[in-house]
Amino acid sequence: MLESKRAQRLRSINNWQQVRDLLDTLPRVKAVSPLISGPAFARRGEALQSVALLGIDAPRYQRIIPIQNDMVAGVFRIGAGDAVIGKQLATDLGLRVGDKLRLDGGQGRTNIVNIAGIFELGVRELDARYVYVDMKQAQSLLDLPGAATIIDVTVVNIFEAQTVAARISRLTGLKAEGWMESNAQLMNALRSQSLSTQMISVFVALSVALGIASVLSVSVVQRTREIGILRAMGTTRQQMLRVFLIQGALFGLAGSLLGGLAGYGLVGAFNTFGPKLFFIPVDPWLLLAAAGLATVTGTLSAAVPARRAASLDPVEAIRHV
Repeated sequence: MLESKRAQRLRSINNWQQVRDLLDTLPRVKAVSPLISGPAFARRGEALQSVALLGIDAPRYQRIIPIQNDMVAGVFRIGAGDAVIGKQLATDLGLRVGDKLRLDGGQGRTNIVNIAGIFELGVRELDARYVYVDMKQAQSLLDLPGAATIIDVTVVNIFEAQTVAARISRLTGLKAEGWMESNAQLMNALRSQSLSTQMISVFVALSVALGIASVLSVSVVQRTREIGILRAMGTTRQQMLRVFLIQGALFGLAGSLLGGLAGYGLVGAFNTFGPKLFFIPVDPWLLLAAAGLATVTGTLSAAVPARRAASLDPVEAIRHV
C-alpha cells in the first residue's frame, strides 16, 4: 500500500499515474490498483449513515480483491451513477438493488447513485461502511479532482512484501507499507497466539501421555490374574511387554485419527460456510505426521505399565484377587 508521507489530511499522491505505470513494470509485483478513499455520508430519506467512500478502477481492484465473488444481490457495477454497497449498510438504510442513495461529501458536494449490487464480506464494520463508486465520482465528492490517495499493490510472494515495499519507497519517495507493517498489532497478537498454541499443544501432549499411561496402569491392575496365567502358560516377559506397548500405540493412533478427521471436518466447514476472508489449507501430510507422533507418544506412555506387567511374578499374579 502506497500513500503520501504526510497523511494527516486527505491528499492526493503526486503523479500517481506515473507511479502506477512504474509499479506495473516491477518483476515481483502481481497487481497494482490506485484508489481514492475518504469519509462521506449516505442518506436515504431521514436515515443517515457515515460511510467510507472508495473510488476504484474496477478491473485493477478486482485483481487484488475479487469482490465480485462476494455479491449477494445484483452485480458489481460502478460508474455512470452506479454504486455497490455492503449488506449491513443496505439493511440499515432499507436499500435494495435498484434503489437510489444520496452520497454527501460535505460542503454541498452531493451525488445520487443507483444501487447496482450488494456485497457481504463477512466483517460487520466493512459491510456497514464501504461504498464503492468509480474514481471520478469519488474525486468529485471528496473535492480531489484527478486524484488518488492510495495505491494498493499485490506481490507474487506475500513474504517478500516488506522487501518490495522498501524498494518501492526508494524508487518513488512515497510511504510504502507491507501487509505485516500495516497490521503490526495483528501480527503481534498472532505471535502471542502462536506461542500460546504451542504451550497448549505441549500440555495436551503431556495430558494424552499421562492419560494413556493411567489407562494402561489400571488395565495391568485389573488384569493381573490373567497376566499371571499367561506367564504360567509360557508367555515370555518380552511378549507381555510387546502386548502393552502395542496397546498404547493403538490408543495413540486411534485417538489421532479420530481427532484429525474431526479437525479436517471443521476446517472444511469453515472454508465452505465461513466468512471467506481467507482460506485454511488442508495438508494430508499433517494428519499422517500427527498420527505418527501420537503413535510414538502412546508407545512411550505405555512403557512403564508394560514393564510392570512383564515383571509380575506368575505365582503372585495368579493369587491376586
